[in-house]
Amino acid sequence: MKPLVEWVTRAMVDHPEAVEVREVEGPQGTLLEVRVSPDDLGKVIGRGGRVIKAIRTLARAAATRSGKRIMVEIVRGQEAQDGIDHVAAPGSDQDDRHRGL
Repeated sequence: MKPLVEWVTRAMVDHPEAVEVREVEGPQGTLLEVRVSPDDLGKVIGRGGRVIKAIRTLARAAATRSGKRIMVEIVRGQEAQDGIDHVAAPGSDQDDRHRGL
């Protein structure tokens, strides 16, 4: 799934060399942390979170075929190296958790 997410993300941004995807294994599945240039953040999130939602859907579909669970999150800043600063796109599961839903 990591190569798929990298390929899709690099294809849509202005700075493909800045795209990094880190794979973190966890007890509930695999987390893919996507890091892009600050200039490209809006392109990857999309209006109303539509683009990142589509990327998540692709990754989940590919993972389901393999019998795995995967989550895709956008990270930014220095804190992102520690997995702390996640960007929750509107309408995402993480967005709901931030709002206490």
